[in-house]
Amino acid sequence: KLLLFETTMRTASILLSTLTSVAAFSISPNKHHSVQVVRVAAVITATVMAPHAALAGDVQNGEQLFNNNCAACHAGGQNVIMPNKTLEKEALETYLAGGRSEKSIISQVTNGKNAMPAFGGRLGDDQIADVAAYVMATSETGWYDN
Repeated sequence: KLLLFETTMRTASILLSTLTSVAAFSISPNKHHSVQVVRVAAVITATVMAPHAALAGDVQNGEQLFNNNCAACHAGGQNVIMPNKTLEKEALETYLAGGRSEKSIISQVTNGKNAMPAFGGRLGDDQIADVAAYVMATSETGWYDN
């Protein structure tokens, strides 16, 4: 997911640079045309980048927050209360309301569910996003090293 995010951001940046350069070096007598190209480039870039930027948490900070707040029940991606509902990729896809996504993890951490307490009052939105990014990244690579 992080690689996809970085690739998307790089592609959007290249697209914006290319379209801006085309507009800047355009030999069109109509300056309005060049301005329109730049506006289109900005809209395309914002459209491509916005959904990813909104959910891109800090994985390293998320790991520290996870270890301090979640590991008592979820050490190694496990679940000491409900053993089948782990933080492994397949379990998140199966059991997490909304499926395996940062948005779904953010909702679960913020609001809690069943035996899991809500952390919305203890952690800020950015901290919860960081925990979600860490859980997503680690569920992708595997919890065996963590």
